[in-house]
Amino acid sequence: MSPATPSRSHYDVAVVGGGHNGLTAAAYLARAGLSVVVLERLDHTGGAAVSAPAFSGHDVRLSRYSYLVSVMPDELMRDLDLDVRLASRRTASYTPTLRGGTPGGLMVQRPEGEETARSFRDLTGGDDEYAAWCDFYAGVGRLAEAVAPTLLSPLPHERDLREQVDPTIWRDVVERPLAEAIERRFHDDTVRGVVGTDALIGTFASLHDPSLVQNRCFLYHLIGNGTGEWRVPVGGMGAVTDALARSAVGAGAEVLTSAGVSAIRPGEGGPAEVDVHNGAGPLTLTADTVLANVAPWVLRILLGEGEDPASKPVGAQLKINLLLERLPRLRSGVDPEEAFAGTLHLAEDYSQIERAYADAAAGRVPTQMPGEVYCHSLSDPSILGSAAPGTHTMTYFGLHTPATLFERDAAATKQLAVERALAALDEHLVEPISSVVARDAEGNPCIEAKIPQDIEADLAMPGGHIFHGDLDWPWAPNRARLDTPAQQWGVATGVDQVLLCGSGSRRGGAVSGLGGHNAAQAVLAAR
Repeated sequence: MSPATPSRSHYDVAVVGGGHNGLTAAAYLARAGLSVVVLERLDHTGGAAVSAPAFSGHDVRLSRYSYLVSVMPDELMRDLDLDVRLASRRTASYTPTLRGGTPGGLMVQRPEGEETARSFRDLTGGDDEYAAWCDFYAGVGRLAEAVAPTLLSPLPHERDLREQVDPTIWRDVVERPLAEAIERRFHDDTVRGVVGTDALIGTFASLHDPSLVQNRCFLYHLIGNGTGEWRVPVGGMGAVTDALARSAVGAGAEVLTSAGVSAIRPGEGGPAEVDVHNGAGPLTLTADTVLANVAPWVLRILLGEGEDPASKPVGAQLKINLLLERLPRLRSGVDPEEAFAGTLHLAEDYSQIERAYADAAAGRVPTQMPGEVYCHSLSDPSILGSAAPGTHTMTYFGLHTPATLFERDAAATKQLAVERALAALDEHLVEPISSVVARDAEGNPCIEAKIPQDIEADLAMPGGHIFHGDLDWPWAPNRARLDTPAQQWGVATGVDQVLLCGSGSRRGGAVSGLGGHNAAQAVLAAR
């Protein structure tokens, strides 16, 4: 990887954007013998999947943006010989509760066992909710087992998958708003909320939304490798993209940093032109095919269509990174190393989630901020560097904080959102989180917050949308035309020489490599 100028003026393939999908595409294509150049505007590759120190005086490496891996197929990792280890979290989730002033919680093990059943029983007063939980997720698991094997193949039609899945599960997840299934199957407010949160990560919607955008988000969170398990990359998210970069460069791809692309001009009967700005000044490359590892909204600008504010994606998350001197104690008395080892849910009862959505839709920062906490250092202490014993990282991911909330006074609204997010955590702690936050070299609390506007500024994701736009179903509609390789692989743009290879492709979203893999396969199939 280098900020140097390209070695040639023409390539078989030019990849615009050096995030994980662009590197995946480059690795596959270079291994197939094609000449490939990756053009990354930043001075490093990785996009949102990077690890870096965030606080002065500390060499702890945080996954500053994306933070877990689920949807990336193990087969893809084997194909590219990725030297990456993914650690399983021993706790799936813990949800602290306060009912009648009495602290408690719902503990879900991985794998689920008697402790999980007992936790459901203690919270709900019986075994019905846990039985409903097991029944629902068994059905969802069978849906995942049908979908996951298709992700590295040309798009199946919807009917091909529907025939393999129980009709009730298909209706609940694919055809009707997810809220209907949650309300029919479960009765406890906390249990309902834990089920529903997977539908809202990075997605601003009510669980009743008739568009089913929440259902699509839910499915993506549960199909990874047929199990839906979210794993921690040892060494941080940067370990994944560093391995992809090594694979691409080792196969012969050129990966150029500080090389921003300002325009793409498809050729008429000839190669496409790509205008690049690097340290040596502007230059123009040509390529038979251009792969766009940028959001479709950005691609339209690069193709000369101009900005369309009305269609710009709207991100909806608050990310807070913290460094702790020690883990805080919980009022419920549960061991913090168990509670924080998985996903810790805050203010995510079903009723709280829906109230928060109503607040945000009305332009207000939710009074009770729903969000989730992860302490990756419990699964991967290697990221702590030379930190003192007891030190831990903590990541908070907040829901229902759309970019529109921060348009008028971003700084003040961001401060309020952070305060309410941390207050939702403090509600369940013996001592406030501020009492265990480490200090940086200047004496400031080690707290870093990112709203959608920050994500857009840092990573050029329009609207700060982590999926580059609303997710699609990972299959083709029954009447979809699948005549060309680009259509068959879900990466078509309407311009023959330009294909999507990022999260905006049909099976994009999350750290998966699917956009890159599928674009590469479309290129190879068309040759």
